Amino acid sequence: MSELKKALSPVHVWAIGVGLVISGEYFGWNLGWGVAGTLGLLIATLIITVLYFTFIFSFTELTTAIPNAGGPFAYALKAFGSWGAIIAGYATLIEFLFATPAIALALGSYMHFLYPSIDVIPAAITGYIVFTLINLLGIQEAAWFSLIMTILAIAELLLFIGVAAPHFQMSNFLHNPFPFGWAGVFAALPFAIWLFVCLEGIAMVAEEVKDEKWALAKGYISALLTLALLALAVMISVGGITSWEQLSTIDYPLPESIGLILGQNNPLTKLFASVGLFGLIASFHGIIISYSRQMFALARQGYLPASLAKVSSKRQVPYVALLVGAGLGILALLLLDTSKLVILSTIGAVVVYVVSMLTLFRLRKTEPGMNRPFKAPFYPYFPAIAFALALLALLAMVYFYSLLTLLFFGGLLLILLIYRFQKKPTQSSL
Repeated sequence: MSELKKALSPVHVWAIGVGLVISGEYFGWNLGWGVAGTLGLLIATLIITVLYFTFIFSFTELTTAIPNAGGPFAYALKAFGSWGAIIAGYATLIEFLFATPAIALALGSYMHFLYPSIDVIPAAITGYIVFTLINLLGIQEAAWFSLIMTILAIAELLLFIGVAAPHFQMSNFLHNPFPFGWAGVFAALPFAIWLFVCLEGIAMVAEEVKDEKWALAKGYISALLTLALLALAVMISVGGITSWEQLSTIDYPLPESIGLILGQNNPLTKLFASVGLFGLIASFHGIIISYSRQMFALARQGYLPASLAKVSSKRQVPYVALLVGAGLGILALLLLDTSKLVILSTIGAVVVYVVSMLTLFRLRKTEPGMNRPFKAPFYPYFPAIAFALALLALLAMVYFYSLLTLLFFGGLLLILLIYRFQKKPTQSSL
């Protein structure tokens, strides 16, 4: 069986976790203002923050007990067999594969903001090529790159908060803050989820972590705390600079906000936008790591073509999965806009969360003697809260974004039918 190189420390795990998500603080969440206003999105974000705190503390039990590159797919396989594994694996792939082109479009938009002569789409495609090549160098090299980008991204967000906070005006934040009532709160849930989405991608590198049990737990929890504080601080800071209508439809709300404070032609505005690329790069790079490992794990188990499980002999990275994932992502960014990509990614995410919490309950019942280095605190209340909130978010997306959810579940049905009529892969022990 193909194996991956163990080279990651707790600091790498934290960096990969924060790096996977931190672009969510740079763009995407502001689209939620367009359906909920500032107060509506803030309420949605507080709900989703509770979801992620209860989910991550519960999910970490699964990751440390079953440190497998398949992540939710591997856990569902152990708990529910092949059918559960297919659902979890499909949802995880959708989450990561559609998040990546959304970030690529934001990268292109930032480049266009800095240099108007650069078109968004060619810049986005170039990003795919460059960061896929970096990932082909090896996991340790990729993780160090992720660590550096993540530290720079956090520093840049702290700088932004420091510049923006003195210009915060409550009258701006409370300008038409709840235009669509509680319906807007539910419509904004996918954009609130975007602030944290893909954090569970840490699980995809579990096989590559040294002393994986405690390193994974420390990485998850420290990454979650870092992201929650940054998300709320950035959202409130931006909301107090100007009316939300000015910033609710663009892919570069932070440099636009700095431009309103300092002036669009101020050299510091351009410098800030340049540094802001670090956050997008950190997530873009980290999610490439995650979706390639998910494709690798699915292929290794026989649910995807075996060629996707090929590992390079020298670097020990799943090079075919990296290349195929890049091709699919480029196709997606050519066909869909940022908002649709964000929503599809978050639909995949909440399905993963629902299945993962069901898996946790199932394994607690069927595998009571399983080695669990980290146990979910306040069991069964934390996983039950996470399950209920994830299900609520999924139902809200079905109601408000019916065509996109139909696309998601149509794809899942197709995958299940293909599996039903082909030779079933052999379930190996995990």
